[in-house]
Amino acid sequence: MNLVSVAQCFALIITANIVPPAVSIATKDCCAWPIDGGLDWFDGRPLFGDSKTLRGLILAVVGGAAVGCLIGVTWRLGASAALSAMAGDLFSSFCKRRLGLGASAPAPGLDQIPESLLPAIACAAPLGLSWYDIVTIVVLFAIGDAIVSPDYRRWRFPWEKPAGSGD
Repeated sequence: MNLVSVAQCFALIITANIVPPAVSIATKDCCAWPIDGGLDWFDGRPLFGDSKTLRGLILAVVGGAAVGCLIGVTWRLGASAALSAMAGDLFSSFCKRRLGLGASAPAPGLDQIPESLLPAIACAAPLGLSWYDIVTIVVLFAIGDAIVSPDYRRWRFPWEKPAGSGD
């Protein structure tokens, strides 16, 4: 296992996943244009939903490029990894809308695998990642997300009642 390459890839994935919600929290609705333009799919549900914005996509890619330069990879690889993470996130959102789940509704596995697997694959050749490294990255991301997401959700969505709260 190439620990440095795994750490570099992981840092790019984390950056791409932290930037959009962090900017959303900081700027509220400013420049929050939905990627899907408010369009519905054939099933009458939103294509991706209002929480997937051009602002988030663009800033995730810019953040990935900047972090890429800081951690010793090219800005192009950083941007590519971030764009791949956002593609995985959009795929997850598309699937969740088809399943009738709302924006930010938890979907274990679906929330973590595409948005960590796609960028890990994008980083594989440039960083010399093996399939074992890729699986490790996806598993670490899933575990980290499972640990952080409940606290993040309580902080970002304080009006939601915890599951099983009896209220």
